[in-house]
Amino acid sequence: IGEIAMSIHDEIIAQMEIYVTENKKFVEKGVKSSATRARKALAEIAKLAKARRAEISQAKEELEKE
Repeated sequence: IGEIAMSIHDEIIAQMEIYVTENKKFVEKGVKSSATRARKALAEIAKLAKARRAEISQAKEELEKE
């Protein structure tokens, strides 16, 4: 579980970095294609967050069984 959880955790961080970079390009320079990439990163973050929440809940339940 630890490796899988860190994998999703790392993916969330990577997508957040992409979002920050692309959003900055869009806001500061008006690059329209960056807006698309920023939205894509946000959608991926939402999907990953849902998966990570499920992992955390499962890990918590396993700890409570002990």
